[in-house]
Amino acid sequence: MSRHQYSMVLDLNKCLGCQTCTMACKKMWTDGDGMDYMYWNNVETRPGQGYPRKWDEMGGGFDRGQLRPSEIPTKEDYGQTFEYNYEARMYGGAASAQPHQEVRNTPNWDEDVGALMLGENYYFYLPRICNHCTNPACLAACPRSAIYKREEDGIVLIDQERCEGYRHCIQACPYKKIYFNELLGKSQKCIFCYPRLEKGDVNACAKQCPGRIRFVGLLDDPHSTVHKLVKVHKVALGLFPEKGTDPNVFYVPPFNPPRTGNYGKSILEDPRLPLDYLIYLFGEEVVEVIRRLEAELKVAQSGGRSEVLQLLIGRDAGVRYQIAQREDLVQIQPARHA
Repeated sequence: MSRHQYSMVLDLNKCLGCQTCTMACKKMWTDGDGMDYMYWNNVETRPGQGYPRKWDEMGGGFDRGQLRPSEIPTKEDYGQTFEYNYEARMYGGAASAQPHQEVRNTPNWDEDVGALMLGENYYFYLPRICNHCTNPACLAACPRSAIYKREEDGIVLIDQERCEGYRHCIQACPYKKIYFNELLGKSQKCIFCYPRLEKGDVNACAKQCPGRIRFVGLLDDPHSTVHKLVKVHKVALGLFPEKGTDPNVFYVPPFNPPRTGNYGKSILEDPRLPLDYLIYLFGEEVVEVIRRLEAELKVAQSGGRSEVLQLLIGRDAGVRYQIAQREDLVQIQPARHA
């Protein structure tokens, strides 16, 4: 067990779907050879096929302590990488810049498509990184002991010297957030920007987010916003809790604003998003979370002060990020109820 655990909370009510976080991560970590198809951070539209497509249906994780069977995504599942034929567009008189080849799937192939409920289209954006799980299925599946959790902060890493590219980790991960570099013959994944954290700076995806949706800190530090949102106010949940990995990336579920013509009604009475879909993603507890958030919203609308909503506004970086220096980690006393 790690002494501490870095975690992230993302408020899905504020995500713009702008992909700034994706580009910040791509530019910093996955612009090398063999990494062109990798997006350690991605923002996908939900409902939708996701990246890789239908990753949530592939399996992985644990079932009663045993690894669940799973498949490895294909290249087609991740989507094609391609360049537009700008020469034809600029010099050939073509009406638009089309790709050089026929494209059948790309990352975010179905962006902003969503689904219909009672004649209204609905969707929301779901940013995803490695969950740096407390009980990582990837770690359990690796026969080389190449995957480990850092003792000081719980970040899950892959030792590139020990990895032999068996890809059992990719099978085991229920979130399909480990990628295979065919040129190197190694598995690679999000490292939670630990080199930045060690210098006192926050993750690149959080730093660049214009929507201020990301909160970063130690989950067991009672002074951190992530601790307050997850452990105290209990308004943030992990994806697919039934997978048994105990993820450490949490989401404030989307619940506002109300659907057209339904102002004044309870969110649970007539939700903007179908509750069964949110339950599919976040488990049964999401209903209680939405009920708590609605209660806090009513407090604020009646002129009262809601601590949880003030935290979620995240006006300044001091609220959104609490980055502990390495020498400070040993001094942090975990909350008793964490």
